[in-house]
Amino acid sequence: MVSSEATRATVLLALKEDLGPELVDVTTRAVVPGDLRAEATVSAQAAGILAGLSPAREAFLAVDPRIAFSPLLADGDALLAGAVVAQVEGPMAGILTAERTALNFLQRLSGIATLTRRYVDAVAGTQAKILDTRKTTPGLRSLERAAVVAGGGCNHRFGLYDAILIKDNHIAAAGGVGAAVDRARGLGRPVEVEVETQAQLDEALEAGAEIVLLDNFSTDAIAAAVTRTGGRAVLEASGGMTIETARAAALAGVDRISVGALTHSAPALDLHLEVKR
Repeated sequence: MVSSEATRATVLLALKEDLGPELVDVTTRAVVPGDLRAEATVSAQAAGILAGLSPAREAFLAVDPRIAFSPLLADGDALLAGAVVAQVEGPMAGILTAERTALNFLQRLSGIATLTRRYVDAVAGTQAKILDTRKTTPGLRSLERAAVVAGGGCNHRFGLYDAILIKDNHIAAAGGVGAAVDRARGLGRPVEVEVETQAQLDEALEAGAEIVLLDNFSTDAIAAAVTRTGGRAVLEASGGMTIETARAAALAGVDRISVGALTHSAPALDLHLEVKR
């Protein structure tokens, strides 16, 4: 769960980017009377999964605490095109100033949740879980990970500090899979190691790795790896996973499927703010 402090800091940074060093919306200041109040709705223009309500609310409140942002749905809810997501009421100048920042968060995060749900639905009926990766937008990782969870996915390690994942360059530096795993096992954390061949898989299992990431394995190779492992380690498939290949990997028997596309390639979900009066 993303803390309110972290969300607020991220939103303030986004608002400063939009409003410039003087923190001013020059168009609204020139055109909209300061005492004019308005009611507006935020609605979905396409079907998908909702995420990002918290930063959207923070955007409006940061611009003007007199604005009331009232969600009608919750993160993780399915949206039909035309569904009203939230009502907004308060000074019109503040609503217009915060509009784009609020929608940017809603659209980006709902897009991630929507794509995640497609992957989760694709592996339904199997034991596989869909995980995110560190391929996130700089500064938005916490919010994007929350959007993955809203879509029904699971979170991988947050960063380099909280879990061990030995990759190909680590292996090269250590002198091999076994040597790398041996060095990492003394740190008191589960060890995950990336392998590219069945021989490296054998080496990882022999060294006692708890999790093995099968990097760019074909479906047949994944199935062979599942048989070869025999439950001695958690198996994770990764590497350019599409909806179709994720389904195939899940059916082949892996425990986890990590998908960078959830956060680096999710198209935004179209949402719109309309002033009603």
